[in-house]
Amino acid sequence: MIYSRSSEYAIRAFVHLAQVPDGRYAMVKNIAEAEDIPAHFLAKILQQLARKGLLRSSKGPTGGFALRVDAEDIRLLDIVEALDGLAPYQQCASGLAECNDDMPCSMHDSWVALRSRIMDYLGKNSIADLAKALELKKKTLAVSKARKTRRAAAKRA
Repeated sequence: MIYSRSSEYAIRAFVHLAQVPDGRYAMVKNIAEAEDIPAHFLAKILQQLARKGLLRSSKGPTGGFALRVDAEDIRLLDIVEALDGLAPYQQCASGLAECNDDMPCSMHDSWVALRSRIMDYLGKNSIADLAKALELKKKTLAVSKARKTRRAAAKRA
């Protein structure tokens, strides 16, 4: 994985939250169940992101979490940076204390290129992009399943 488990869980939760109607909140236990994430771990992650200003939180029976800004305005990089920081992407892939263009490690050139692609991907893709892709995938799978069901029924007939 290119980022921490915390960032992975947060991204999955944000995609879930992107599908919650405006003005509504999603409870941690519901997000955790839908996304197969440990609820106690997810609660800590979402609280941290609320403190960083990416989420709104509300207490009470209708409370939970909601996106603070539109899903189109939340880049994956925003979430990864808020949880992991960017230091892991700026360090030497071989673990050397000093690694740069003047004193490169054996992996320097390939890591610089890969790091650039990772940062580009995280910076260009939003939560809305992932939510749309997930919705399209669900529709495609539903159509495929319906076709298989019809074929199976036709064979039995």
